[in-house]
Amino acid sequence: MQEEIFPLVDEDGNITGQASRSICHNGSKLLHPVIHLHIFNSQGELYLQKRSATKDVQPNKWDSSVAGHIDLNETPEVAALREASEELGLSVLSLYFITKYIIETDRERELSYCFYTIYDGDFIINKDELADGKFWSIDCIQEHLDKDIFTANFELDFKKFLNKGCPINN
Repeated sequence: MQEEIFPLVDEDGNITGQASRSICHNGSKLLHPVIHLHIFNSQGELYLQKRSATKDVQPNKWDSSVAGHIDLNETPEVAALREASEELGLSVLSLYFITKYIIETDRERELSYCFYTIYDGDFIINKDELADGKFWSIDCIQEHLDKDIFTANFELDFKKFLNKGCPINN
């Protein structure tokens, strides 16, 4: 199986080159683009996915509803819809842009494009990608922050803009 190739970007999101997944995740801190899609239900709860034990970064942690890398020549919106289909079996969603910002961990540096949607339907969890998924109340998430339960990326998103709850309730 051929290794994924990610676009490298500047801080504005302009493509500056490309590198393999392993290089982007080995501590090189090469800036590459990702999407985080946060799925709320109409009760204001936030759906989180539990990452598979086989993931190379932050396995077995609870994460954004949908998260993934943006492919070469792919827009953030198309990537968010593709990842939602691959991970949760969702095909028709209305996406709302929240923000983009740089997330840096000990292993990588990502330009994260963050979106949200409201969805009350069923999910088809891709067990190759995810171990589990469920809706969490905002209060429950707040109680579990900084306890090594969530990915660092999700905690950054949550602390920056998700802790107010469902966007339609604000």
